[in-house]
Order: sequence, then C-alpha cells, then structure tokens
Amino acid sequence: MTGALYLVYFLTTMLGMLLVSRGFAVTGNAVNIFSTVCYLVVTVLLYVLLRPVNRGVSLLAALFSLGGCVDMSLGLVHVDSPVSPLVFFGPFCLLIGYLILRSSFLPRFLGVGMSVAGVGWLAFLLPAVPHALSVAIEVVGFLAELSLCLWLLVKGVNEERWKQQAGAGAVKLSAADSMSSPAQR
Repeated sequence: MTGALYLVYFLTTMLGMLLVSRGFAVTGNAVNIFSTVCYLVVTVLLYVLLRPVNRGVSLLAALFSLGGCVDMSLGLVHVDSPVSPLVFFGPFCLLIGYLILRSSFLPRFLGVGMSVAGVGWLAFLLPAVPHALSVAIEVVGFLAELSLCLWLLVKGVNEERWKQQAGAGAVKLSAADSMSSPAQR
C-alpha cells in the first residue's frame, strides 16, 4: 500500500508541475494539493513501517516530513515561507535512510540511496551550488525515492523479518515496563 501511494504521489507531482508550467495554474495547484496529501499519508505509512527499527527516530523523520509538507503547502496557497521545504525533506531522507540501514526487512542499498538523497537535499540549500550540481542532486534524490517506492510496490518488505524486528521492539518495551515500579506505571 505504501509503494502504491508513493507512486500516486510521484505521478500527481509530475502532472501538477506539468499543468502549472503549461499555464493551468489552478488545476495544477489542485493536483499539487492532492499530491501533498498523498505524501502526508506516505509519511504516516513509512512511520508505521519503520517504527519497529526505532520508534523515536521514525517519529522524528515523520515530523520532519510533515513540516516539509506544511511548508510546501504554504507555497501552493501563495504564502511565502521563510525556509525551503528541503530544510525538512533533507533530514527526513537521512533519517529514513538510517532506519532502512538498521532494518532487517529492507535492502541496505535503499538506505544508502535515501541517505545520499538527504545529504543532497541539504547541500542543495547552499547558495553557491552550481546549476550542474543541482541537477545531479535532483536526479539522485528522485532516483533514491523512486527506488524505495518501486521496491515497496514490487517486492514489499520481508514480512517475517519485519515481524521479528517488531516483536523485538515489543519485548524491549515490555521489559522496560516490568522494570518500572508499580507507582510509575
């Protein structure tokens, strides 16, 4: 489900940009709003998917992504934001990359790609980034996220390993609960 919605996000984003560039700003912005809603749902789904790896880091990643979605939405309704959405999406991609690298249910190359994309998005914010480098950063970021999208769509996660990692996290939580005093519970 995450992969399918991620793909809908990619397709609607491209359609929205095309419509805006062709002079259909109202329709393009409506499509972009739908695209942003899709990304919000993808963010929640990725949080749930990667929560067994590290609940706190997964939550932090989701919060960065939500911040980026809010920042992007401001631009869609013609409100200037003091920061670029990449301030949020760079750390989001870095954290997602870290979580994938630490997971036992997704291939590591996806984590490396997302981490590189995150560094690229943050480097993109530097004022002196040459145009050729900015195009390369965009391509790497796009390919990393598209690779994750397609992997989730076609292969999914190793369900047995996901359940093992989720179970291990639950065991850690219950052990911490049993160590607390009854008054703390």
